[in-house]
Amino acid sequence: MTVAPEALAVTWRRGRDLVSPELFARLTDFCAEEYGHERSMAARIMTEALAFVDVMGVTGEAMSPSKVVDPGWHTFMLHTEEYAEFCETRYGRFIHHAPKSRYRDRATMADVVARMRAHGYEVDESLWGTKADCNEPTCCGDGPCC
Repeated sequence: MTVAPEALAVTWRRGRDLVSPELFARLTDFCAEEYGHERSMAARIMTEALAFVDVMGVTGEAMSPSKVVDPGWHTFMLHTEEYAEFCETRYGRFIHHAPKSRYRDRATMADVVARMRAHGYEVDESLWGTKADCNEPTCCGDGPCC
């Protein structure tokens, strides 16, 4: 039996879809203002942070966020009512932030990215430090030349 290529398409989940568009916009605006990011970058950070928290909440396993994504988690936690309600409703418990910044090496971040993908999330590897280095113009960072 031959499977059509269209049948193999994967629909990845996005962290931003875990909260209402209104809450996502507020979190993004806060992250941009508080941490000095362009709004588009803050939206990428928040998308990754929400997916990261979700994987921890679903699995019950502690993971380390990347240095770039961590401010997104902080942003959500600073919106205490929304964060607490999100955690309680979705996981039945509060997901605590226990900083372990020394565990941000490339291997650890690759493990986090793999866990997020295993739970169906699209991952922006450039925010996790796992994307291959780029040697432009020959290499885009993902190809076999890197």
